[in-house]
Amino acid sequence: MEKWQAHPDEVDQIVRGQYANPFAILGLQQPYGIWVARAFIPHAERVTAYTRDGKSLGELLRRDDAGFFEGKVEVDGRQPIRYHAANKGGEWDVYDPYSFGPVLGPMDDYYIGEGTHLRLFDKLGAHAMEFEGVPGVHFAVWAPNARRVSVVGAFNEWDGRRHPMRNRFETGVWEVFIPSIGPGTVYKFEIVGADGKLLPLKADPFARQSELRPKTASVVADPTPFAWSDQKYIEARGKKDWRRTPVSIYEVHLGSWRKRADGSFMSYEQLAEQLVPYAKDMGFTHIELLPISEHPYDPSWGYQPTGLYAPTARFGDPAGFKHFVDAAHKAGIGIILDWVPAHFPTDEHGLAHFDGTALYEHADPRQGYHPDWNTAIYNFGRKEVSSFLVNNALYWFEEFHIDGLRVDAVASMLYLDYSRQPGQWVPNQFGGNHNLEAVAFLQRVNAEVYRQHPGVMMIAEESTAWSGVSAPTFAGGLGFGFKWNMGFMNDTLRYMARNPIHRRYHHNDMTFAALYAFSENYVLPLSHDEVVHGKGSLISKMGGDDWQQFAALRAYYAFMWGWPGKKLLFMGQEFAQREEWNESKGLDWWLLDAGMHEGMRRLICDLNAAYKELPALHGRDNEPEGFEWLIGNDHANSVFAWTRRSNGTAPVVVIANLTPVPRDNYRVPMPKAGEWSERVNTDAGWYSGSNTGNQGKVVAHSQEGNGWMPAYADLYLPPLATLILKYDPD
Repeated sequence: MEKWQAHPDEVDQIVRGQYANPFAILGLQQPYGIWVARAFIPHAERVTAYTRDGKSLGELLRRDDAGFFEGKVEVDGRQPIRYHAANKGGEWDVYDPYSFGPVLGPMDDYYIGEGTHLRLFDKLGAHAMEFEGVPGVHFAVWAPNARRVSVVGAFNEWDGRRHPMRNRFETGVWEVFIPSIGPGTVYKFEIVGADGKLLPLKADPFARQSELRPKTASVVADPTPFAWSDQKYIEARGKKDWRRTPVSIYEVHLGSWRKRADGSFMSYEQLAEQLVPYAKDMGFTHIELLPISEHPYDPSWGYQPTGLYAPTARFGDPAGFKHFVDAAHKAGIGIILDWVPAHFPTDEHGLAHFDGTALYEHADPRQGYHPDWNTAIYNFGRKEVSSFLVNNALYWFEEFHIDGLRVDAVASMLYLDYSRQPGQWVPNQFGGNHNLEAVAFLQRVNAEVYRQHPGVMMIAEESTAWSGVSAPTFAGGLGFGFKWNMGFMNDTLRYMARNPIHRRYHHNDMTFAALYAFSENYVLPLSHDEVVHGKGSLISKMGGDDWQQFAALRAYYAFMWGWPGKKLLFMGQEFAQREEWNESKGLDWWLLDAGMHEGMRRLICDLNAAYKELPALHGRDNEPEGFEWLIGNDHANSVFAWTRRSNGTAPVVVIANLTPVPRDNYRVPMPKAGEWSERVNTDAGWYSGSNTGNQGKVVAHSQEGNGWMPAYADLYLPPLATLILKYDPD
């Protein structure tokens, strides 16, 4: 054995996939000043080295029958080379990944190590590119406790010995540039833990594309830039103050909004053609999508994602989703995504024990295990984990031009004792139950999103009385733009489910929300959570017979659209879907052939139109100046009335009669004398109501010095109906 040759122990370790630093052995090396090429090419019997332009560098000797070759070559420095391999069955070329230098640089190491890198999605994961004049794919993954990490796929027969990666020891990131492969390549990471044990193959945490379930591998995404046409929309969005702008959200589960004729999923392109125009015609300003990050299990609805950076392959590729967003922006509709940083599933191909240790999660199950969902919990205090999640939020805005994130299960992040008994949780450094690391993470992600993408929305699903959820971070708040008002939803639906004769005893269920309506910037959600797990549809929640149920739901919708706060309605409830939502089938669109269901759909259209048309209904949605009770204590008749105002524009009056008893000559204090028009009457025949009301007009009479309001009106209140009255100035 000559001195320039690899030691037999090194050869043996390469062949067995045990060598920790393959770049020190394979590729072009210069031991003792002699240029040597070394390669591991299974199945080869003969190997010749060539330069990139085809110049022969010499034949290599087979040191091991498993496929280890090495030999002296005539080169004048490091350069990409290729090998021509042959055996009795044929010949093939292999480009040497170990003759390329690193792609990541020292500044990447610095910012990754510091946890402040805000373009990680451009550095980690898989990126098709040309490097040192050769096309290929750069792979990078964080696995600091691994002994070896390799890229495997069909291109190397899923053999982890062939493409082990370079360890950037300072950061725990592994990388390798593999030439001659490109977009569409299916791959995973093969990881050997610190104990030498081979782990289950792992999907790429930063994968931009994934295989369609039940397959779980990652896919190298096409880097071709998408031709966006939404520049004007994005510019206009950046000037919006959504607190004083209409926000009416249509919440959608893409897999079950509508199916193809054969029962399969619609594509992103088909959804752009059908869902976007429908939402626009209905008058919604935004579509909120249940999580579309890749997930293995359909009945999870996307709330247990394994690929946070990959739009699910159920509906197509990433370019298809970009087309969907672009089409929505052309129609003037924003796209909000449900985002799940609260937990992640423990599927073996996912993040759990990624490098054989508790890497993304806490090692202590009292901190790293979620008892409600049988999932792991992110270690928000670890800078690399926080950076992974912050980058993911920024990625959806940057890469897909989305307009907002609704952050799921925030309460479970904020409290260390969430769903835990004494002794099952670890107090914070001050002995309390607040997760200070999660608070810091939420503040950071909100601050970064709003800093980099003005005009977008960050919305919290937070079900407790945590103070300052939608307060700015500089004031000590969490920094969200809005918070779901879970209390409004629960209280008012509980009231509407009661027999109308009993509602007088529970009047405060409808009025209680006024006490805290302006403590946060609220979204009023009638979400998917209310129509699953045996809860039935919204129409089935209403008390009374079938007619009363439809009338009550119409009245309830108008009550909500007139109440302070932004609006959200889950798909199917706009036409009173009768069955509970089932993610495995499409909505019952045939119901629109029935007048009562079509009438409900027409009402939602008109409510959205009135909400956008009348500044009083949206201009002060989140401020007390925009709301004042007119009648809040008529328990006996179950009547509610209030006025909405905004910036000196014409006021609006909302009156709800929530019993099936009509009220004639019912006196309501009014904020202005003069003529008012019935902008919405939920009992109108157009909505399949009984078509009673005030012939479209109400006259308010002056009562100066004779009441706390300057005027009054005597109205006819239809049964189980809500009136929205618009002031008609002279």
